[in-house]
Amino acid sequence: MNGLDIKDIGQIGTEFVVFGGPYSNLQATEALFSACADRGLSADQLICTGDAVAYCGDPVAVLERLAGACHWVAGNCERQLAGGASDCGCGFETGSACDIWSAQWYRQAQRALKAPHLARMAQCPDIVTFQSGTLRCAALHGGATDIAAYLWPSDPDRIFAQEMDALERLVGRLDVVFAGHCGLAFERVTRGRRWINVGVIGLPPHDGRVQTRYVHFREGAAYIKRLSYDAQGAADALRAGGFPAPYAQALLSGIWPSEDVLPRALRR
Repeated sequence: MNGLDIKDIGQIGTEFVVFGGPYSNLQATEALFSACADRGLSADQLICTGDAVAYCGDPVAVLERLAGACHWVAGNCERQLAGGASDCGCGFETGSACDIWSAQWYRQAQRALKAPHLARMAQCPDIVTFQSGTLRCAALHGGATDIAAYLWPSDPDRIFAQEMDALERLVGRLDVVFAGHCGLAFERVTRGRRWINVGVIGLPPHDGRVQTRYVHFREGAAYIKRLSYDAQGAADALRAGGFPAPYAQALLSGIWPSEDVLPRALRR
């Protein structure tokens, strides 16, 4: 990742929410903002780790909902769409189910998005840094070495140490990193530094439950929360928009349509 756009957003307090992967799922996005409003959190206390547009049926509505409603870090989908790239940049193996389906939703999203939407995505920073009390934090999409890097809960400590070291070379010492991309929420501690994947709100985490995930951070503790929302409505919108049908089933079953991207240790 060269020529990164790094933005410091200052002190945001000891309570905030970090979420990832809205994935064009308007119903989940609305539910997330409603849950945050119920906690009395403002836009300055909400951070999105990117991939606002992906598998589901409402890319335009989700982009318009996010604008001004949170701090918003670019994911690979933002960078690829805004840059006019030919694919989403997730790095799926050529010819795999994920590769074929991603090409379908990507074309649908390209047709739906207009110049102002692309311009808004282009404005997203690659990394935000901030203070939470005495903790120095950063949020990014995948990894410091690659925006689309997959860091899994089954990965060895050295992978997380390498990414943390690479990030600290860019932004200085950190206590906590918030990331997304892989779709699974978890926390790891490496050399006294915390790497928290906040999961995604747009698809369930392949566990057989319809609820998606986000992180509520309060007084130094990260709480992985389940997000309930109108999954049937999201599935209906996905089908109506001509997006790949397997993702509609995933919304309702809680199981991903393919395990191509998962390391073997995490497959069902």
